[in-house]
Amino acid sequence: MGISSPGIGSGLNVNDIVSKLMAVESAPLTDFDKKTASFQGQISAFGTMSSALGNFQSTLTSLSSLASFQALTTTPADPSVVTATTTSAALAGNYRINVTQLAQAQTLASGGYKSSTATIGTGAKTTISFALGTVSNGEFGIAGTALANNMRTSGLSAGSVSINGTAIVTNNSTRSARALADAINDKTTTTGVSAKATAATTDKTLFSTFGNIDTSGGGTYSLSVGGVDIAIQGANVAGGAGVTAASLDAALSGDTAISRALADANITVTGTAAGGDLQFSNADGSNVALTESVTGSVLGGIGNSGSANIGSSTTAVGTITLVSADGSPITVGGSNPAAAGLTAGVGGTYLDADFAADSTRTAGNIVIDSTNNSLQGIMDAINKGNFGVTASIVSDGSTGTGATPNHLVLTSSATGASSTMKISLAGSGGDPADPALVSLLGYDPGGTQNLSQKAAAADTLATVNGIAVTSSGTGISGAVTGVTFNALKVGSTSVSVAKDSSTLTNSVNSFVKAYNDLNTQLSALGSYDADTKASGPLLGDSTLRNLQSSVRATLSSAISGLQSTSLTNLSQIGVSFQKDGSLAVDNAKLQKAITSNFNDIAGLFAAVGRGTDPDVTFSTSSSKTQAGNYAINITQLATQGTLQGNKPLPAETTIDQDTTWTVTLNDTKPATLANTATITLPAGTYNPSQLATLLQSSINGVSAFSNAGASVTATLGDDGSLKLQSAAYGSASNLKIAGATGSDPSAIFGTGASVDGVDVAGTIGGYSATGKGQVLTGAPGAPVDGLKLTVKGDTTGSRGTFGFSQGYAYMLNTLSAGYLGGSGTIASRTKGLNASVTDIATQRASFADRLTDIEKRYRAQYTALDTAVASMNSTQQFLTQQLAQLAANS
Repeated sequence: MGISSPGIGSGLNVNDIVSKLMAVESAPLTDFDKKTASFQGQISAFGTMSSALGNFQSTLTSLSSLASFQALTTTPADPSVVTATTTSAALAGNYRINVTQLAQAQTLASGGYKSSTATIGTGAKTTISFALGTVSNGEFGIAGTALANNMRTSGLSAGSVSINGTAIVTNNSTRSARALADAINDKTTTTGVSAKATAATTDKTLFSTFGNIDTSGGGTYSLSVGGVDIAIQGANVAGGAGVTAASLDAALSGDTAISRALADANITVTGTAAGGDLQFSNADGSNVALTESVTGSVLGGIGNSGSANIGSSTTAVGTITLVSADGSPITVGGSNPAAAGLTAGVGGTYLDADFAADSTRTAGNIVIDSTNNSLQGIMDAINKGNFGVTASIVSDGSTGTGATPNHLVLTSSATGASSTMKISLAGSGGDPADPALVSLLGYDPGGTQNLSQKAAAADTLATVNGIAVTSSGTGISGAVTGVTFNALKVGSTSVSVAKDSSTLTNSVNSFVKAYNDLNTQLSALGSYDADTKASGPLLGDSTLRNLQSSVRATLSSAISGLQSTSLTNLSQIGVSFQKDGSLAVDNAKLQKAITSNFNDIAGLFAAVGRGTDPDVTFSTSSSKTQAGNYAINITQLATQGTLQGNKPLPAETTIDQDTTWTVTLNDTKPATLANTATITLPAGTYNPSQLATLLQSSINGVSAFSNAGASVTATLGDDGSLKLQSAAYGSASNLKIAGATGSDPSAIFGTGASVDGVDVAGTIGGYSATGKGQVLTGAPGAPVDGLKLTVKGDTTGSRGTFGFSQGYAYMLNTLSAGYLGGSGTIASRTKGLNASVTDIATQRASFADRLTDIEKRYRAQYTALDTAVASMNSTQQFLTQQLAQLAANS
């Protein structure tokens, strides 16, 4: 095929002609592009609207809660001692706080072991049970022994005793427990240790025999106690005619000169000489010297019934007890602590104490046998138990032959005095507990304490405005309504609680700014400038107009449903519309409203629910809940699942070894495996109160239950029967126990039955409602749709009225939600516009395809014309040449 170049042969510009024709044919493409640009502009504008409305909603979310408008400021004078937080229930005031002790957890440590993985004991199956409770009627410290004899005469030399690294000032005058205790107490501020002297009491057997004094041989006799002469006999008095056991008792009893003198010397008398049990005591620990002085020939006296008396002297001394102020170990040192009845080293135990398990605390147990009888195995078992005690292995760094650096350290997971541990061990199958494990872990504050206490479980102790308060943690709540103090260290300060008008003012201004920002952006989207004839991308758009009118209508309406308040619109707090459609704040009017109606301003912005019955409280609402006052009628109160025993418990109940029960708590239908667990009850004998505590703690110690928020309470009825009750309310509240091994539950509950709980039932405003536990929820489709009320108390029937209101921030938040999100109005409009852009693109592509065909046809037509013209031109040239040739020939 030859090369073709349109127009060359004919002079016809085919390309130019086709190009111009196609320019005319392509004119509709511009319309397509204009439409696409218009739609895309609207899509972008709706994106701007969505962004503006989203920012508006973000601000409204925080302003929809009461806390944004009812905040209080807490200003501690010394924030290093105490900080504080408040709720809306708090009242303004000034509170003086004096913290004397901070809460802490108990820490116990074992003796040292060479290896953390070496086996301990024989591997016999041993159940180790942990209980948490409170120590009472005792002190933590060290009980000393009798003072050395030479101390009674020559005193305690300087440097003999130190307490917690502080030397106790002693000298030759320190000859009694009283004097030593005084010396130790002089350093209490430094050492944290005080001392108590026990009474110095003479030997009870001294007067087991007392012979009549006989001075007929010419001698004399006197008997003194603590420097007080209680019996004197001169010479030449026959036995029985002078000092006798009977005469001593007569002189020491009743209001006699001798008894008064002894009382003045702080000496008390017990027993009688005639009875052989006469004793003299000094309660403050001062020495009691008992002396017989004789001259010449004397018969009879103490321990002497006729033999010659050559005189005697004995000194009764007390002992001291060291008491740690905070339950910490006490370090005793010095050059001669033994003379003071003390042993050098670190020590301390609970003395004469009682332990009571706390039923509100979890209890649990682990089983140690040949598979885990090492420090590591015990630690892992305790930590896996998750019942309020954590374990670790700590090395003291000691090395070398015979070093035992590894210590098992147990720490209560919670602070507070009720977190003191008691650890008991029991064997299995009738065998005793492994002695090596008992030696390692046995710990009873009221008995044997094989573990060493390194830190005592302690409450926070403080006074608030002079009233003593305690708390198991560092937070102190309940002392002042709505205020929680957080103790940081020991010390005194004051905390000022005041209305936070600044936060409330900022919240109101934030609301106004959020609206004005939205209004500015929406106005720009729908604007029109008559001078420039420029318009916003959404001028005349119905969605924009509806949003603007809905927002303004909401702000212009009055709040309904509020009870006991005079505030129903924004103008009452100084917020009003301006001529340009924006909002402005009259600060003077706002501050006046804050002063007179601080607590009611929140109702203008947030969702508020208030009932006439204090036991009917607002929980939540939905966007469909309508404001109003609704009568509350309760036909059924929510109850808890129970297991009630039907027989009184005996004075003591014995739980056998290897007793395990299966407990099902708050199970579902169909059943959920995690709602059933096996508990092991420590073997022992329990009174009813102890048994109730044991069961409650053991069930609540199941980690699966606690993780699910499930728990029980155990109570004793007036008839002595035991009741277990789920803490949950409603149809999901249930409790069942079945025996597995050992003692059967029937030994405690008899034939008592389990009763499942029921949900609350009733109506709200006459409309049906659904109960779940104690929460009553308004039915769908009704004005109370989504309104959730918590119903407590013990009364059915009419429960007063409940007022619900939706503040402006809450209503606008709900309004915004209807426009935003994947199913909102804006998304729907944007989806439609995107569909239109897609449709136009399809139409444009189809039209472009047709233009290709048109251009092809034009080219074909004009190429043919070009060819025809070229042919005609060629014929013309031939004819012209031929004619010219003919003319020339002729």
